[in-house]
Amino acid sequence: MTAQAHTHPIRTVGSWLGQVFGKIWNAIVLVFDVFFAMLQNRLGIRRMPYVFVLPNLLIFGIFILFPMLLNFFYSFTGGIEFFPADRPWVGTANFEQLLDCQNFLDPNSCREDLFWRSIFNTIGYVVAQVSLMVVFSLITALALNRKIRGRAFFRSVYFYPVLLSPIVVALIWKWILQENGLLNGIITGLGGDKMPFMVDATWARFWVVMISVWAFMGFYTLILLAGLQAIPSDVYEAADMDGANNWQTFWKITLPLLMPNMVVVLVLSLIRAVQVFDLVFAFTGGGPGSATRFIVQFIYDNGFSSAVKRYGIAASASLLMAGTLVILTLIQLRFNREEA
Repeated sequence: MTAQAHTHPIRTVGSWLGQVFGKIWNAIVLVFDVFFAMLQNRLGIRRMPYVFVLPNLLIFGIFILFPMLLNFFYSFTGGIEFFPADRPWVGTANFEQLLDCQNFLDPNSCREDLFWRSIFNTIGYVVAQVSLMVVFSLITALALNRKIRGRAFFRSVYFYPVLLSPIVVALIWKWILQENGLLNGIITGLGGDKMPFMVDATWARFWVVMISVWAFMGFYTLILLAGLQAIPSDVYEAADMDGANNWQTFWKITLPLLMPNMVVVLVLSLIRAVQVFDLVFAFTGGGPGSATRFIVQFIYDNGFSSAVKRYGIAASASLLMAGTLVILTLIQLRFNREEA
């Protein structure tokens, strides 16, 4: 008896759906083809690139350019009203209020003392964090560039924190370092006393720097590692033939050839450090007191968090920070031009 092959019902339905969707897709493609053909005949082939760029320009204008212009307008207006039409024009009064100090080295003598405390906190954070970031990234890149067992695994491990959200990183470390957290549990289990990691200003600043280095180091390590792998091996062979030791090879060959990547790491880490907010806000909230309150949090507090919204002050502070970032970017471009 000859066995009759039966088609499975699910396969039949799937084949039918595939044919239907295929016809719909072909119809959509045909409509677009006809539409763009007519558009090209009307505008000409030279103007067609603008048609494809237009959606991106609209998105950029709505979500980036328009908020930037609105922020610029807010910085020259006063009051607590939100809508631009209701805000009085005050000129440079907001900038004068921010920069009104008897002694710029003493925040207590400034009219906006929290602004200047945020600036000094940001400067201290940037110096410490960027210095440690560059040093640790360089050491890690040099180690991962060597022929060691499990090198691919360690490269993945060092880059993994970069994939985590800064909020997740902050919450993890907050759980570890709080009064009844994991680290204090280990310390008390060994017979020691609990450490005030979250309530002492010095400890809070220290951990903010170390956590940010831990979280972002993998990105800069990758940049330096790419620079190390781009150095020709012939240079090291020639140095070895000349009798150069490891220290001389590092200072005379590795570091000079790695300098373009070092400049990129330095400037990118500077820009990121100046804009630090989410990780620190979720970790300490700017405390204890104002010990870890940085410039972006000052802008956030005045524009969104405080009971009385000072949009003009927040916008003016953001423009001052933007000017700093522009200067850092110009420095990077100048260094890159000199290296070229």
